This record gives sequence, structure tokens and C-alpha cells, in this order.
Amino acid sequence: MELNKELTSKRLCVNGITLNVIDVGQGEPVLLLHGFPDTSAIWRHQIPALLKAGYRVIAPDLRGCGQSDIPRSKWSYRLNNLVADVAALLDALQLRQVRLVAHDWGAVIGWAFVLRHPERVSCYVAMSVGHPTCYARAGLLQKLKGYYTLVFQLPWLPEWLLKLGDFKGLALMGGSPVEMPLWRKALSVPGRLTAGINYYRANPDLLLPFSRGDALVPVYGIYSTGDRFLVESQMTNSQRYCKRGWSYTRLDHVGHWMTVEAPEEVNTLLLSYLERQVPTSTH
Repeated sequence: MELNKELTSKRLCVNGITLNVIDVGQGEPVLLLHGFPDTSAIWRHQIPALLKAGYRVIAPDLRGCGQSDIPRSKWSYRLNNLVADVAALLDALQLRQVRLVAHDWGAVIGWAFVLRHPERVSCYVAMSVGHPTCYARAGLLQKLKGYYTLVFQLPWLPEWLLKLGDFKGLALMGGSPVEMPLWRKALSVPGRLTAGINYYRANPDLLLPFSRGDALVPVYGIYSTGDRFLVESQMTNSQRYCKRGWSYTRLDHVGHWMTVEAPEEVNTLLLSYLERQVPTSTH
């Protein structure tokens, strides 16, 4: 199931590249950031629910993903550039502040954006991935679950393994039959698989256990117990770095791609949390 065809997107030049961006609705702005190997289509169940609730929804394809530009240099995918993309996107849309919701690599970017630009986020919903310090310090089980972050540092071999047998390698790793057709279609475009892996290649320092600082906005963490890539402690320990409020929900028997595996439950949690937050500014 792809995004509703009525949710038209537009092309915006931000931070030296062009992003494909869904921008629909008229209310308080909610920014949705996807992860790897996804596109904005991972939010296909959340966007209609947010629109119905009266929000303006912004969902970009991040650099290298979906229908956005594909920078060739590995270093174009440094976290500093990814955070700068978000800031430039808000500038292009003339938005001073948003409610931020992010999953997987989008959550990594979301945490970094909150830590560097707290004035631009009224509240943050982090799905699956906790505070970067907690992720880096999560221990041996997290290192084992995140084995691929080291494999992805190698040249060419990860691409070969994931593409093997018409992307059977990716299907085995990802474990989501529902999303697999979308991944195959998106990553068959030349350069897009390498772009996604370059998120990992350009940021190996995310594995180093130094302190990244405190989040100075309210944060809501959502973790699913069926997550094959992440341990719960890297999310729950995030509370100690959230100085403006912390909420947490654990979804039992749900896998990593919670937005499509348990969309109604995720939508209920998301809307309930956002309704309780009062933005300090919207423009």
C-alpha cells in the first residue's frame, strides 16, 4: 500500500539539494522523519489520521531517499548535513517551530535536531531509537543487534549482500514482508541503496559512548518489543537526558516498523500525546 495519490508532493531546494516533500493540511505543523530503508511512505497510515485531527503534516523524503536528490559523496550524509537539511526545510516552509515525530534513522536525526535546535521543536516523538548517548552505551546485546552498522562500513559488499537474489538479502534482514515491495522499488533506483548505507558509513562516531547533551523539549519515546535491531534500555534510559519532560510507551508483540504493523495503536498514542502538548510558537 503506497501513499494516497491525493497527497501530492512538491520539490524544495534546501541546503544545496532538492527534497521531495509532502506538505498537506492547515493546522499546527507536524514534521515526520523516516528512516532506512524507508521513504515518506512509511507514514501512510499516520498522515490521514493527523490531517483528520486538524494538523498540517510535512513528510520529506530525506536526502538520497525516495524521490529526493542523491548526493554521491559518502560525507554528504554526515549527521551535520542531515540536521541542516531539516533546519533548511523549516526555513523554506517559513516555519519557526514544529512538533517532530521520527522513526529509525529519522529518529537519530530528530534527536540531533532537538539537541542542537530546541527552539524549533515544541515536542518530540522518538520511535524505536532512543537518545544517542543511550544507544551508544546500551551494551553488548545492542551491539549484537546492531551488527549491520559495522558490516555497512565495508565498501560494495553490503550492497551486494542486500541485492542478492532480487533483494532477498534485504528481505531477510528487514523482516517486513509488507514493506518489502516498497523497499525493492525504491532501492532499485541507481544510487539509492548506496545512499542509504552511506548514512551509516558517514557516521561511525554514533557508536562512541560519549555524552551528547540534554534534550530541552518534551520527549515521548515509543518502543516495540519485537524490534530486532534495538534493545529497550536504549529508549528507557533516555529519560535521564530529557530535562523538559519524558513520557514512554512500550508496544508489546510489535516489530520495528510499528507505523505499519500497528498503525491504529500508533495513531492513538501519537494523537493523544500531541493533543496534550502546547506549542510555544508555530511560525
